[in-house]
Amino acid sequence: MDKESAVLQGGFLLANKLCQPRSLSTVQKDDWAAVSTPILQALGELSRQDDGSCELNTSAIQWSKRLVCVLWCKLLCVENEEDVETGWRENPFFTLQTGLPEVSSVVLLELVKSMGASEIFGQFLLELPQTQVCTELGRLVEHITSSPTTEEDIHLLLDVWWELWRGKKGEDNMEEIFGNQFARLSSQGCPSSSEGPSHQIAKRMKLDSSVLNPAAVTLASSSATSVVTVLLHALMDIKDHLSTTDLCCKALSICLDTLCTCFLIDEVVTLSAVDKLNFIARVVMIRERNHIKLSSELLQEAQRDLSASHSPSPFRHSGITLSQALKIITELAQCWQDRGLLKTSDDPSYSAFKLDQSIQRTLKALSYGDMTLPKTMSGTDECQSFMELKHRLGGLLESLTFPSIQSSPEVIARVTMAIIDYRLEDYADFAVLFASETSWSIHDKHWMECLERNQSTFQQHETLMKLVSTLIAKFYSDSAVDVSQFRRLMKIVVDIFSKLTLEDKNKSLAAILGISDKGLFGYSLPSAIADGFGQELNMAFNCIIQGGGGASAAVLQNNLNTAVSLIARVAFQNPEATLKSCCHAAVFNKGAFSLMAKILQQLPGLRAKQRRDRAQQSDEEGRSLLCSCLQETITTKLLSANEREQLLRFLVLLMEPVMEAAGEDGMQSFLSIQEVVGDFVLPHLYTIKCGPISLELSLQLLHAAFSLDHHDSASSPHWVLDCSPFPLLYTLAQLLNQAIRCWDHSLEDVGHHLPMDLKELLVSVLTALAQVVGREVASAPSTWSRALFWLYNKVEELDWTVRFHLKPVWGEHFKHEVPSSLLAVCDLPEQEWSGLELALYGQGTGLLAWVECCSISDSLQSTMLSCLSLDQRQPVHVNMFSKGLLVAITQTLPWCSISEWTRLLRTLRSLIQSGQLHVPYSLEYVDYLPLLNLREFSCELRLSVLLLRVLQFLCGSSCSDWLPVEGWAYVGRLYAHSMREMLESVRRKLPLTSSSTSSISPQSAATSDSPKTSDPISASSKSPKAVMDPPDDISPVKSTTTPETAIAITCSSEPSVATPPKEQQKNGTRTVCSQEVLFVLSQLFCHVQHVQVMMPGGQCESLFLCALEILTHYEAVMAAFPDSCSHLEMDNTRHFFSTITENLESREMKAVLQQKIAQLMVSVA
Repeated sequence: MDKESAVLQGGFLLANKLCQPRSLSTVQKDDWAAVSTPILQALGELSRQDDGSCELNTSAIQWSKRLVCVLWCKLLCVENEEDVETGWRENPFFTLQTGLPEVSSVVLLELVKSMGASEIFGQFLLELPQTQVCTELGRLVEHITSSPTTEEDIHLLLDVWWELWRGKKGEDNMEEIFGNQFARLSSQGCPSSSEGPSHQIAKRMKLDSSVLNPAAVTLASSSATSVVTVLLHALMDIKDHLSTTDLCCKALSICLDTLCTCFLIDEVVTLSAVDKLNFIARVVMIRERNHIKLSSELLQEAQRDLSASHSPSPFRHSGITLSQALKIITELAQCWQDRGLLKTSDDPSYSAFKLDQSIQRTLKALSYGDMTLPKTMSGTDECQSFMELKHRLGGLLESLTFPSIQSSPEVIARVTMAIIDYRLEDYADFAVLFASETSWSIHDKHWMECLERNQSTFQQHETLMKLVSTLIAKFYSDSAVDVSQFRRLMKIVVDIFSKLTLEDKNKSLAAILGISDKGLFGYSLPSAIADGFGQELNMAFNCIIQGGGGASAAVLQNNLNTAVSLIARVAFQNPEATLKSCCHAAVFNKGAFSLMAKILQQLPGLRAKQRRDRAQQSDEEGRSLLCSCLQETITTKLLSANEREQLLRFLVLLMEPVMEAAGEDGMQSFLSIQEVVGDFVLPHLYTIKCGPISLELSLQLLHAAFSLDHHDSASSPHWVLDCSPFPLLYTLAQLLNQAIRCWDHSLEDVGHHLPMDLKELLVSVLTALAQVVGREVASAPSTWSRALFWLYNKVEELDWTVRFHLKPVWGEHFKHEVPSSLLAVCDLPEQEWSGLELALYGQGTGLLAWVECCSISDSLQSTMLSCLSLDQRQPVHVNMFSKGLLVAITQTLPWCSISEWTRLLRTLRSLIQSGQLHVPYSLEYVDYLPLLNLREFSCELRLSVLLLRVLQFLCGSSCSDWLPVEGWAYVGRLYAHSMREMLESVRRKLPLTSSSTSSISPQSAATSDSPKTSDPISASSKSPKAVMDPPDDISPVKSTTTPETAIAITCSSEPSVATPPKEQQKNGTRTVCSQEVLFVLSQLFCHVQHVQVMMPGGQCESLFLCALEILTHYEAVMAAFPDSCSHLEMDNTRHFFSTITENLESREMKAVLQQKIAQLMVSVA
């Protein structure tokens, strides 16, 4: 046994000795005073040992709780005749219990009364089933009603009663042990289920019938008895023993609350935080008058009282009706009023205040219409009796008057701060009140300190915004505000915001934008505060940009959460300034656009629309604040190409839908497509010259908008419908018409020149828009009929090819309209096609229109090929078609975009392979017939010759004034693109392994700058379409070759005689194939060099790079198949290539190519 248990045991043994010749098990109520001193002294000594002071503390409460538990369990063990062996194993208090003398329930209850442990007794009761609670209450009532009944006895009954109504305070270890022991002993004391509850109640009530009050015995032994019945009848029995006003007020208040919670309310009555605070503050005022200090225990008790008064009772009221309860309570109230015990002084006690509150609640509950007659009442007499009781009690309660108690603002503030400090029930609701009360803030030192030490309490969106409103209101309500205090409060508010969840941060950002675009700085602030924010803003962005603006994706992802927190913090203070900094960083800091976009996508709260003053234009209403900041950012300086690219990618990322932050549903973009198109596209479509938002950038944004669009037509109208779709279609069609005529010299003076690179982008955007509008027109044709005819009439003035891109809009309303000359060379159905009489398309221009149709789209190309009117059985027709097509290609080539030219190349291949196009391959660069099988490369060779003829025609004197310098450079790019396609075709027919190409030096690899078909670089427009008659005969242009070059080509094109027959047989087809590939490559190289020499200026970089690429592949083939030619043949080939290259005008290009040609011998060696 430990020391503490020995002290407790000693106290009980001394008390037992004082009872001699009797013992503690037989002590009566009036004997307790004589024997209790040793026990209470021992308990006091234990409490002082733990705390070191003479005051009761938490340790005293714990010892009191432990003692009540031990004694009660000891009584249970005796009553259930627990076996010693079982108790030793399963009873945690076995040692202490066996060391104590035998006691009775009188000792337990008197000890509870002496220690003031009614709350502890009530908490233990709550661990029992309700039937057992009735039994134990019966024992308590029997003890209290036994003589003598003192005021302390009545307090004990009322305190236990109210503790039952207040419910459990929280699971405690001692209470849990008691509950477990009671359940264990109850199960052991029930030998069979046949004994039932009544048997158990009778067994538990082993009381001396000679000292029992007859009423108590009746209540305790009835199986229908409820807790309410026991308590009300007990109070009725001892009503004459209540002799003080305080006691009567306390008893009547508990009775009225019992009446309300058991009979008059079915659910918890919800009170506002203000009502709760007013009640608690008045309780504190009354307690402090009685010299009870404000503490967490005092506040908790007040909160428990308030909750118990407004919650349905957990105890059943079987065995007693509402009428019976009304009758008992009315008799009690009448009795005490008649005796003058319900009159209160001007300084009311806590009991009087509680009674006043209980009366108000009861009168309110009795006045409800549905409480007039309970459903269980059927007889007229019974109903009449109930109504009389109700009115009698109501009148009686209304006659009672109590002085009004009002709490002061100072007490309310102290109570609120204490509840927040102690984190008591509903402290978050009280924090909202605390944050919104301006009279407590700024100048109150305690208010500021409470806010500072309880920042986590205010970390909810609603609470924070109340605090912000208080901050702003207080600052502008006082003429002179202490700047240091304001900065301190502002820092606290911002720190609280920084600790919010991301969801609440976004809610707060949206709310702060609702106050002002400048947030907390939306009004005039002292310069000291503004300067401090500027430094914080710069520091935040410097940390983000330097820490990962151009870093890898992994680093950016790791730093994203930190970056989001930094930006959110400064954005909460001043959203406009923060978004301006975001826009500046995204545009002008290399690589930062991606990080800025990711940050903003995490902060959708900043999506709010810009606030405008009433004096401002109405068309500015509802504009996105970010769009305004971005517009302002890009107008501050002229953007470079890289900065425009970053701006484009930044806006595209912000238009991409992303998964919302927690609390949001679905996916949403930071900027809607409508916002971007409305602010950065529509106002700038006619801005051709370079500016912050160029025409090219506007088109790229519009193209991205259609690419990102995943519109669900069933959910809402398409965003295009908000952008005046038909005027937009006409505008784009006009721009495409200008791009088609980009090399027209007559347009340069009036400033309508559009770069050829925009054509493909224009076509893509126009096609996408036409498809969207076409779907809308098809779904409601009558709605759009006027707009449709308006557009059709407007585009009649434009080039006829533009209308093909609007076909999705026309649908079945209009036919395909083409030059009439096209119908002469193409069998097109009249139901779908109609001819136009155009001045530029006279007789003999049908193939020109046919070629242009082939370049417009894949579907149109297929139609043109299938409907071509050509009789291949007539050689004259095929010959004339071939010559006419050569002229048509020459007229079309300079005005084709990359995709259009690619489409035409595909058309030419199809015509060559089908035999419709006759292109004889003349050996211009050899003097002798090569003994090779070139059938596999016939299409590439003939196509290369055809393009050579086209370029010869185009560079001739009759066409030399068609194009400006930029136009010739563009033609060179298109020709280089064609040659690369042929080179790639050759590569596929003789693929090289990686090892065979590894010997090629990196310096020799050609870096192509040719545009890719996926790029938005479109080729341009046609100049006025010059109509050319096909010549009777087109003579090939002879190249200037020497006899030595002829020998070189002859040798290189024949099989190697130095190779033995066995080796030839061993190498087989691969050797022959490599020789043929080398021959084709030499022909392609010669054609490219020929064109480069003919090209005006002679310095086309695209052709130069293409020639380098051909030489590089030639070298790779030689390295992979060294037996393809001998050293002599290779030397002759090198000499021949060098001779052709000498014709170039550019010394730099010539030198590089000569160096590359010289390396061919190295690969052979």
